Amino acid sequence: QVHLVESGGGWVQAGGSLSLSCAASGSGFRIKAMGWFRQAPGKRRELVATVTSVGSTNFADSVKGRFTISRDNAKNTTYLQMNSLKPEDTAVYYCAADSELIADNRTPDYWGQGTQVTVSS
Repeated sequence: QVHLVESGGGWVQAGGSLSLSCAASGSGFRIKAMGWFRQAPGKRRELVATVTSVGSTNFADSVKGRFTISRDNAKNTTYLQMNSLKPEDTAVYYCAADSELIADNRTPDYWGQGTQVTVSS
């Protein structure tokens, strides 16, 4: 069993920055990919960013150039740094982890509980 514990998030004015972190704990697991999804009220879930165990990253077009994702394999932790935030970034952000890969059309093995990010205009 794997638990993903998220921290960070909160409220910020447009143009500001926030950071999220997600730590995986448990036993007997192998995590190859970690990432972040988000979901705003009334909208479909969106894959925001992913990072593999070797550091390969991918980003949604909507956040490219503003968000960065990193990972500490020794700590099984991933970080999402969000800069130049916009009101449309407002959503609940969910950490995800998988033994193979994270993709928009694939349900990850593990989910975090979600953390709210609110960007005011």
